[in-house]
Amino acid sequence: MIGSYEPPSFRCFMTKLHSTTSPPAPGTGPGWERLAHVLREVLPVSEIDRIWAFRVVRREGRDFGTAILSRLEADRRRIYTARFILTVKGPKRGTFEWALDEVGSGPLEALDELLALVPQRSEEEEPPIGVPPVAWFPGDSTGS
Repeated sequence: MIGSYEPPSFRCFMTKLHSTTSPPAPGTGPGWERLAHVLREVLPVSEIDRIWAFRVVRREGRDFGTAILSRLEADRRRIYTARFILTVKGPKRGTFEWALDEVGSGPLEALDELLALVPQRSEEEEPPIGVPPVAWFPGDSTGS
């Protein structure tokens, strides 16, 4: 026929690739390991009794991680947020940034009130998962 063209039909069968590894547990992975390393240099990690880690968010080739740390210092409890950004793709791959902010302090028994001072990341955010301090600071933490 003149004026009509029908392209050839191609079929492609793709199989799904199933990962044989499960995602890392909360608070584990390269970004968390690097964050734990720098925290060891700026905090007395033997005083950290609890850690809660939010799920890592990957955006535009970078991993964003946030954790809450509880530190027992004499008769006071201090609450910190620790954050990291790890570039995982692109020409700046491997770049690591971190921040540590104290968000509150109070008597030892005031844990719930102090945790309420931690800024909320998002209303839709999953709650953070507890991470044993010994996972980040083997041999150095109270592990309560």
